[in-house]
Parts: sequence; C-alpha cells; structure tokens
Amino acid sequence: MEGDEVPYLPRGVRLHHDKVRESWVLLAPERAIMLDQIGHAVLTELDGTRSFAEITAALAKKYDAPKEEIAKDSAGFLRALRDRRFLEVRE
Repeated sequence: MEGDEVPYLPRGVRLHHDKVRESWVLLAPERAIMLDQIGHAVLTELDGTRSFAEITAALAKKYDAPKEEIAKDSAGFLRALRDRRFLEVRE
C-alpha cells in the first residue's frame, strides 16, 4: 500500500457489530471476517477520501505509536483485504 493511495470499502462491504459475539465483523456478500481491535481501528479510519499516509498519521497520533510501525502493519492488513476483495484502492 503506497502513501498516496486511498483505500475504501467497496459497495456491498461494511463493518457490522455482531452483538451475539460482541465483536466487529467485516461483511461482504456471502463472506465475513472477524476483526480484532486493531483491524477495527484501521477500518474505522477509512472514509474513501483520505490517503493511506493520512490514515496512518491519524492512527499514530490517536494511539501514540510510531507512524512507520503503524504503516507497516496496516499496509499488510489492507493488502490482504484487497487480495480477498474486501477493499479497493483509488490512486
């Protein structure tokens, strides 16, 4: 994931709070992924307008963590979601 790319959830993909399991889930048609707290934190920052660099800077500030570490971990997570078609990117 490059800094100027804008990640977003495509049509039909959404975050959902599963009240039975008391956890967040990323839902897509006939697919679902259980999210941990970190995955949820990253995905809640996606708004379809901010770049990956802006999102990682916001997360670094919010959680008082090194931006490089957040960028590395988030890039891998978002790349995996993109490969599974839960995420799209605008350049």
